[in-house]
Amino acid sequence: MPLVSTADLVAPARAAGRAVAAFNVITLEHAEAVAAGAERAGRPAVLQISENAVRFHGGDLSGVAAAASAVARASRAALALHLDHVVTPELLHAAHAAGIDSVMVDASRLGYGDNVKATAEAVRWGHARGMWVEAELGRVGGKAGEPPLDAHTPGVRTDPAEAAAYVAETGVDALAVAVGSTHAMTERTATLDHALISALRTAVPVPLVLHGSSGVPDAELRAAVRAGMTKVNVGTALNTAYTTALRSHLAQHPAAVDPRPYLTGAREAMAQTVAHFLLVITGGPDRPDGTGATGTT
Repeated sequence: MPLVSTADLVAPARAAGRAVAAFNVITLEHAEAVAAGAERAGRPAVLQISENAVRFHGGDLSGVAAAASAVARASRAALALHLDHVVTPELLHAAHAAGIDSVMVDASRLGYGDNVKATAEAVRWGHARGMWVEAELGRVGGKAGEPPLDAHTPGVRTDPAEAAAYVAETGVDALAVAVGSTHAMTERTATLDHALISALRTAVPVPLVLHGSSGVPDAELRAAVRAGMTKVNVGTALNTAYTTALRSHLAQHPAAVDPRPYLTGAREAMAQTVAHFLLVITGGPDRPDGTGATGTT
């Protein structure tokens, strides 16, 4: 199936009060698992490549982007390709060169004024080339290389009035907000501020994005979508499934040297996780075949 745009998935979902799930891609197996999980769930999805993943691949976006794009085009599911947490203009430009039409520009480490300036410049550049641009206001925390940040620290969460001003000043197409989740959580114990999500949904004229969703329980995710979240990002949960399956295989087969058997199990574990999160986030209680939601989370 041809690649779809992130904008074409997000806009109708927001209009209908639904959400789109986006999954971080690090390896080829991640991309294949997202495609497989989306096909099983009968749902569209976004494949996201983060700046940290690009760094893992030697700083070159082209290879991993080409691989993810090829997997998406071969899939029966409607899949979009997105570049996540872009902090340098060079990578923004590389995204366009690689054929990626949506990016998340992350200037959240900067003060408000500098964040606005950097984001507005990125939006102008991206919009001139037909790109859909997401940004972040508030501090979700938990990103690799950052000091620990408690999601409940005063001043961390996104203020609705400031968010409305930020969107007006920058022209972003979607806004990632801090409402109680944290990146890189391996236990699903986060509690979200649903009243704040509702207030942000009322104040902000663009779709809201939830980062750090791996640590959010199913019921909290469903409530977040009802309150106004439109794009929900999942990353660490896939890595947890991948690593758990890999460790299990190697513990049972300590002499194994061929990576294909354990990578097959790891990919399958991620596909199950993708299918589960898709059904939770998009509001579907059952798969099209009627067998219900499955998969580890």
